Formats: sequence, C-alpha cells, structure tokens
Amino acid sequence: MQKLLDSLGPVCAIIGAQWGDEGKGKIVDVLAAHYDVIARACGGANAGHTIVVGGKKHVFHLLPAGSLHEGKPVLLGAGMVIHLPTLLEEIHTLEAAGISIRDRLGIMRSAHILLNYHKQIDGAIEEGRGSKKIGTTKRGIGPAYMDKAARTGLRMDALLLSEDELRSEIAHRAGAVERMYGISVSVDEELSCLLEAKEQLHECLTTMDVIYEFLYTKKSSILIEGAQAALLDIDHGTYPYVTSSSTTAAGALQGLGLPPKALTSCIGVAKAYCTRVGEGTFPTEEKGERGDRLRERGGEYGATTGRPRRCGWLHIPSLNYASLLNGFSCWCITKLDVLDEEPEIPVGLTQDAKGNTPYENFPGWKSKTAGIHSYTDLPENARKFIRSIEERTHIPVNFIGTGPNREDLIVRE
Repeated sequence: MQKLLDSLGPVCAIIGAQWGDEGKGKIVDVLAAHYDVIARACGGANAGHTIVVGGKKHVFHLLPAGSLHEGKPVLLGAGMVIHLPTLLEEIHTLEAAGISIRDRLGIMRSAHILLNYHKQIDGAIEEGRGSKKIGTTKRGIGPAYMDKAARTGLRMDALLLSEDELRSEIAHRAGAVERMYGISVSVDEELSCLLEAKEQLHECLTTMDVIYEFLYTKKSSILIEGAQAALLDIDHGTYPYVTSSSTTAAGALQGLGLPPKALTSCIGVAKAYCTRVGEGTFPTEEKGERGDRLRERGGEYGATTGRPRRCGWLHIPSLNYASLLNGFSCWCITKLDVLDEEPEIPVGLTQDAKGNTPYENFPGWKSKTAGIHSYTDLPENARKFIRSIEERTHIPVNFIGTGPNREDLIVRE
C-alpha cells in the first residue's frame, strides 16, 4: 500500500467517472486513514456517500466520507452550497456515534448557504418542465447556484451577522422569491435555521488561508472528495441532464482554491457496471430482467432520495471521456461482486451515429468475489474483465471493491 500511496503524492482527488453513485465514499474512507486533511469542494446535499464500518451504515450528504477518521481536519470548500439543517443533522449523528467533528471542521466563509426556499423553487421549476423533467433531487441545488451566479446568494460569512441583520437579509430575499415564483417563504423558519447554525458553527468558519497553511506551511497531505461525477458536470456532462456544479478534478481545485499544479494524482471511480438516476442518455442501459437483477444485487436505490437507479453495463467510451477530462492516475472499480452471478457480462465498446452500442460479452465467473482481498484470489474471468478495462483505457486498476464493508477492497501496487 505504501508504494501506491507514494505514487499518488500529497494531494489526491477522488472523482466519479460515470453519473455518480460509483462508491467514491468507500475509497475516500479507506485512503483518509493515510492523509492529513480531508476536503469536499463542490455540490450540496444531493450527494450521498454510504460507508459501512463494523456492520454499521453511515450516510453522508455534505460532510466528506473521510470524516469518520478521528482527529483528521475536515474542510468544506467555497464551491459548495450548504443546507445548514442537513449539515447540523450529520454533525449530531456523528457525535451520537461518539465521533467528534466540530473541533476539526473548517467551513470556508465563501461557501454559499442553501436555504429552505431553494428546495421549494427547485420543486416548482421541475414540475414546470412537464415531460422535459431533469430528474433533480429537489434538494435546491440548482436554485442555490442560480443565486450564486446572479450574485444574490447568501454566503457562510452571513453567520457572523447579527440577528436583525440576518432577518433583513432573509426578508429581502423572501420578497423577491415570492414575486418571481409565487412561493410563500417563512422568514421566521429561515431565520431560525440560520440562528441555530450561527450558534453551533460560527467557530468553524474559516478563510481560504487555511488550505494554503495546510499545503505550504504544514506540508500536509490532502485528500479531495469529489461529489456526483464527471458525466454530470455542468459544462462537460450530458447537458441538460446534469448537476449544477463543476464535478471534475478542475472543479474540485476551483472549489477549494487550490492551484492546478497542487494536484499530484486523481483516482477515477467507476462501478463494474453502470447506473444513472434521473433522465438523460444511457447508451448501455439494461431495461429488462437483467437490469432489475443488477439493481437488487447492487442495492441501487438513491442514498439521498431512495429512488431506484437505472442500471446497465460498463461503457468504455464514457470511461475514456471522463479520463480525458480529469487525467486519471488509476481506477478504482467498485462493486465487482454484484456481477458474481452473471453468466456473461456485456461491456459497451462504442456508439454509432444512430445511438446503437456494440458490446463485447465477457464470460462471467459464477463464483463469489465478495470479501476477497487479493487480486490473485479473484476468479480468472474476473481478472480478465479487470485487465480489459486497463487495456481499453490505458489506465491501471489499482483498487477493486468486493463488497460494502470498509475492508472489502483489493489494493494492487
């Protein structure tokens, strides 16, 4: 493991290579033990990372999955839109499990606050799309970023204002929202949320200087947890069926205020098959019984919404596209064990002008890989499947997930 860690260097980003839900949280959790600082750069509570430790499930929406490691400083970057009640709930859940977080949590003052009315707007806009729905989580992410882009957003440094100043800020915004969308906004409810967060989080607020101090003064290693995935990027994803933030490695650096030269490695995370939530293209989608089987075996239901995910097969062109966007150093291929019972495993190779996808069918291994910790212990057909990914993407597979638990991971030097 140490040789691999040395090759990754001091600043490593974990980026999804598909449409999200690839299992980034697990590899972040494992690698966090070997890094000094854990950071989340972009997005909001539409992300859902699930970690299983000692049989206990932990679900994160705003805090990075590496937060489970006691004593590690945790940073939430300027590129995030933060729903304060959700963040406080996550903090309280960790504290109830005996894991302290507030004394090591830094929230950049320039991150934006996602207010409750952003959720109302999100739902109204989505309903107004009719048959052209995006499939948004209705967590208010898009409207919060709309306010950010319009330069009318409320940032985390608002928690340093007085109660009267906060009430004035909310009342002003509520009037504009009601006029534009016909939505009734409870100023008292919004203010109550802000005041609770002010009381509990004001000491967590920090400036951009903290990450430069970690990087240049303390020479700390930094693990960056991406949210969503490359194919959902607002600029480079399958627009308009994307999220509202920059989900690539470049977006992560922007969200944290790190210069490009600081990044020493980037791990691309992809399932051994593929899933998608919401609308949009999915060239290798399996709509029949096999797709249902993947969903049930893989537990493919959203950690944030509970929605069933669309399921299908690995798509090599998408992996190569994500690699071009991010400059992956290596792959983490997750949920290999979900394919254990498949007699054959299709892999999408290309896509022609008519949208047809030719496949290469790999023979299944029809034996248990769940819980295997050594690459050489994998069935031969499973190793052939992994090698084919390496050959077609020209990127090594250094991590392989073989189950939901923290320890169910193969590490290849």
